[in-house]
Amino acid sequence: MNNEVLYILLPDYAAHEAVYLSQAIASDEFALKEAPKYVNKVVAPTLEPVKSIGGFRTVPDYSFDTMPGDYAALVLVGGFGWSAPVAELVVPIVRDAIEKGRIVGAICNGASFLAKHGFLNTVKHTGNGPEQLRLWGGDSYTNPEGYVHAQAVGDRNIVTANGSATLEFAREMLSLLGNDTPERIEMYYQFNKQGFCNLFNDN
Repeated sequence: MNNEVLYILLPDYAAHEAVYLSQAIASDEFALKEAPKYVNKVVAPTLEPVKSIGGFRTVPDYSFDTMPGDYAALVLVGGFGWSAPVAELVVPIVRDAIEKGRIVGAICNGASFLAKHGFLNTVKHTGNGPEQLRLWGGDSYTNPEGYVHAQAVGDRNIVTANGSATLEFAREMLSLLGNDTPERIEMYYQFNKQGFCNLFNDN
């Protein structure tokens, strides 16, 4: 299997939501990894730079037309583009990923997009609250009882998270990918959650 983790960025994407996951894949606490288990790649509607909410512009590695069919995981990075017409182009990409047993992660409005298209109807999940999932999902969202009030939830190769759960989302994805040992993944989480001083404070 291709070892690429594909991050789907739509216009006005939330750049911070991919930071902890992509960083842990590419580096450890000392430097960039010489031989990472996975490689981060960006996918966008076209090969033109895509702008984040904060105004950063990212040059994609692939467009929807050129992205590989074989990859390790698909990540739907949140942002305002998931309510735009261009998001509908992602539906067959997600459907194909789920049918092939790929890992699919969705955070913030990315999770709401999954609800909108019925992709959360057979798994436990979370997102930006049950009300938003019902609002986005409408009649296509038939699994409100599967909603879990948690920062991030992983179930059957699908990871969902709310928009404040960037770090928890990363932990769930890293664990599912087997990016490192459980102990090192937890250390990464705690270091970034508690802060340097708190983690190493003997008092």
